Amino acid sequence: MSAHCQLTGARPGFGNNISHSHRRTSRRFDPNIQRKRYWLPSEGRSIRLTLSAKAIRTIDRIGIEAAVARIRAGGVTV
Repeated sequence: MSAHCQLTGARPGFGNNISHSHRRTSRRFDPNIQRKRYWLPSEGRSIRLTLSAKAIRTIDRIGIEAAVARIRAGGVTV
């Protein structure tokens, strides 16, 4: 599964692990990505989205119809 959110566009950040001796090695900060199914009443079907935890809370706030409209406005097919 690719580590990006379909709604917010959150992608991994990159940085360094710094040891006690101050040696640096590269690392990734992955977003909390979940696969979630939602019922889309306007189309009479369910959809499966790849979302960050923040995007799941956003859908709870604005509703699935508005969220799907935002995703489609970004050029992603749902």
